[in-house]
Amino acid sequence: MNHLLRSLAPISDDGWKMLDDEARQRLAPALAARRLVDFSGPHGWEYSATNLGRTATLASAPCEGVTGLRRQVLPLVEVRADFELSLAELRDADRGADDADLGALDNAAHEIAVAENIAVFHGWHGALTGIGEASPHDPIPLGPKPDDYPRPVAAAVELLLHNGISGPYGLALGGEQYRQVAQTAEHGGYPLLEHLHKILDGPIVWAPGVAGAVVLSLRGGDFRLESGQDLSIGYASHDAEAVRLYLEESFSFHVATPEAAVALSA
Repeated sequence: MNHLLRSLAPISDDGWKMLDDEARQRLAPALAARRLVDFSGPHGWEYSATNLGRTATLASAPCEGVTGLRRQVLPLVEVRADFELSLAELRDADRGADDADLGALDNAAHEIAVAENIAVFHGWHGALTGIGEASPHDPIPLGPKPDDYPRPVAAAVELLLHNGISGPYGLALGGEQYRQVAQTAEHGGYPLLEHLHKILDGPIVWAPGVAGAVVLSLRGGDFRLESGQDLSIGYASHDAEAVRLYLEESFSFHVATPEAAVALSA
């Protein structure tokens, strides 16, 4: 038995498979950071810190004639989203119902994906430094209309090239900005998404939780998301009516090359 305590839950094997499949389907489109940065892991729940390969000098030593250094590491953070499901709904699913109400799981999956996106792209105060706050480049305004987006995206790419950061490049678009781009492409004429693709030579990703957008290099080695435990469903408790579960992960995020990204402000 591991720390998720799944064997204690009143859920059948088929029920767990249904929940895992549902979570996977809901999480995959929203986990934008994983499609744009280097991903390492999962390394397991016990994995606690990312090696930074650096040291800090200690002010004192145990005795004369020696010196000391402390290894620097980046601690992983744990993120958890709780939710509750009806046991009656799970029993009906075991009987063959294909319309079980899993809305609470869907909401939790979206919330934890948004949390990961915000941490990676904007940072988590006191825990992680995000891409946008680490970048030394001044944010470039996106402009009021989606038709204006190619100009700042091209400016961001030019700025990266000027700093010796090669492509291809990716674009993380906040939820509202992605919706506007998609709608604009539906109105006929040259699709805006295709125009942006040609500028970037890389993917355009829906990134719920991101404010504005971020252009970043996809050459590799600049940004690393390190997973301890990947997103998993665990068991908390239950009664005669409902079972209380949670989605959980542990991860760190390290910016190795801050100049390899440019934030675009909404």
